[in-house]
Amino acid sequence: MSLETINERGLVLLGCGKMGTAMLEGWLVNGVNPASITIIEPYPSARLVELEAAGLRLNEGLPPAPAICILAVKPQMMGEALAQITALGNGPTLFLSIAAGTPISKFEEVLGAQTPIIRAMPNTPAAVGRGITALIGNASIDDVAMAMAEGLLQAVGQTVRLNDENQMDAVTAVSGSGPAYVFHLIETLASAGVAEGLPPALAMQLAKATVAGAGELAERATDDPTQLRVNVTSPGGTTAAALGVLMDEGRGFPTLLREAVKAAAGRSRELRE
Repeated sequence: MSLETINERGLVLLGCGKMGTAMLEGWLVNGVNPASITIIEPYPSARLVELEAAGLRLNEGLPPAPAICILAVKPQMMGEALAQITALGNGPTLFLSIAAGTPISKFEEVLGAQTPIIRAMPNTPAAVGRGITALIGNASIDDVAMAMAEGLLQAVGQTVRLNDENQMDAVTAVSGSGPAYVFHLIETLASAGVAEGLPPALAMQLAKATVAGAGELAERATDDPTQLRVNVTSPGGTTAAALGVLMDEGRGFPTLLREAVKAAAGRSRELRE
């Protein structure tokens, strides 16, 4: 299914919070007609009301057989929300869920076993076009449907395909929740700079730019992050002194991040039970 198919048959977005809005903006930039989009959102933002004036369908009736329906509500609200679109199940509409913790089997129970369903886990850098989303589909998904889902999600970043749905818990823990870990790193790095005598605003500017720049370098460089770390670590220098603390197996990043990712993955498993 192509962009023309979406514009002809329509796209439904069930829930439109921050992630849904980020994806919506990407789709509009990439040529999806606002008039082909139907959004079901009980608390629409000012931006959605603005787009409604440009032709977007807000809290109106569903199109008869939309090309795709994106499920973007919180997991705890999914049951109630799905009741609004069950009529589209077991038909030609592709369902794409970005809800954490809700397995494909749960959607099949409500929408029907013949419903084409893709489960995806995006992350918040999608808001600036730098997200990454992992996808996996059920037995009713073919290459054309997967390509359409990837095309929509690539409007806000990269995509990767999974081999096993059980990998989604780890994906959630690494990339889904990962931006929060990085934001906390920025917070604590700036705070540490203040403790060493820097003004707060300057410390925060340095921390933000350093983390953003290092991430960009890691993506663009041909060397892997291990080699990049080695490249900036002079024996006996300042960076080596800091890494002696951060790389300590007992109290540094190796232990902390393993525990953090394990906790997030565990919570993801709990959400699907």
